[in-house]
Amino acid sequence: MSTSSVLKATVLAFTVAAGASVHAQGTPINAAAFDALVAQGPVADAATIASNKWASKIKQADTLRLGATQTSNLFSMLNEKDGKIRGFDAGLAQMLTRYILGDGSKYKFTQVTSSTREQVLINDQVDMVLATYSITPARAEKISFAGPYYSSQAGVLVKSNNKAIQSYNDLAGKRTATQAGSTGPAILAQFAPKAVVQEFQTHQEALDALRQGRVEAYVTDYTLLLNVLSQGTGEAQLAGAPFGPQDPYGIGLPKGSDGVAFVNAFLKKIQADGTWAKLWTVSIGQRTGSTNVPTPPAIQ
Repeated sequence: MSTSSVLKATVLAFTVAAGASVHAQGTPINAAAFDALVAQGPVADAATIASNKWASKIKQADTLRLGATQTSNLFSMLNEKDGKIRGFDAGLAQMLTRYILGDGSKYKFTQVTSSTREQVLINDQVDMVLATYSITPARAEKISFAGPYYSSQAGVLVKSNNKAIQSYNDLAGKRTATQAGSTGPAILAQFAPKAVVQEFQTHQEALDALRQGRVEAYVTDYTLLLNVLSQGTGEAQLAGAPFGPQDPYGIGLPKGSDGVAFVNAFLKKIQADGTWAKLWTVSIGQRTGSTNVPTPPAIQ
């Protein structure tokens, strides 16, 4: 099921003061329910871990080195009051940490961006990357992917007073932001080839450019735009429905790692026992007003 049908493409207006940072939470996650769900996650037996080199390495180190983000409201957001990261991706990462180490907090966090995700794996700086990470052939030449565990499409964000851009079909000649290293540039080249594309290194930089009027639209993953809207800060709206090909999210692992089979088995386990659906509900569904739990994409 596509993200568009799951989340019904609800357009939520939001207001941001000049110079404000788009990080504040609008609809906060139910932290107690999230933490309880992670704490109830499955734990692999010793034989399962011993049979896998990737998992055994993490078990021996007693720490999972995680490449992730902490500014993605629905998927991985840092709560500065208690120092914990929560959201759909964060929940999967912590559950996988618990699955291997028996404790979901035994991970070492490394901040990644769209441009650094492959490199931290290649350099052995992290054991895995879990950060709304689209599976693409070019990336799969450098690293391996487990999953997919989620699926999305592209979306267009504009200021709420912008009536000229109603969908990606209206981007011709318009200054359009996207993230360097993401799937955005290729999607724009295919669906809006006459857009005046400006690439930014981070999601926040692209949002700031839109807020400041340096660009007229921002095209990126639809779920990242839902993050913005769910925060209740800023003055923007979605222009039209999601578009483009289905964008499967995978968990990045070192090239050729046997961790792919291990992580896929974990994903299938939490899908089958209902944990995946519960995590989606507490992280995304309850915060976007959707009661229709999506069917997870088939794991490759």
